[in-house]
Amino acid sequence: VQLVESGGGLVQPGGSLRLSCVASGSVFFVGWYRQAPGKQRELIATINSFHRTAYVDSGKDRFAISRDDAKRTVFIQMNSLKPKETAVYYCEAVHDWGKGTKVPVSS
Repeated sequence: VQLVESGGGLVQPGGSLRLSCVASGSVFFVGWYRQAPGKQRELIATINSFHRTAYVDSGKDRFAISRDDAKRTVFIQMNSLKPKETAVYYCEAVHDWGKGTKVPVSS
């Protein structure tokens, strides 16, 4: 499956952003990840076709993952962003990855 992320861009500390991931076909399970400069890629949140969600602790109270199956799109809403969350954000499904979208968090 092909995945295309969008919605990245410069955001100030404490700001919000919503990223989108459009899939070329139906997918059951989708994950959002991020990779900060010089660090390994890490999982942020997942969602399955029953809209069941799971989050890692760091974003549990600030991030919200959702999906629109009619548009084959998975979103992640990110609030109260921190400079250390500057990263390239990726979505993954069926072991396929998008190219990512950059999110610099800076004043």
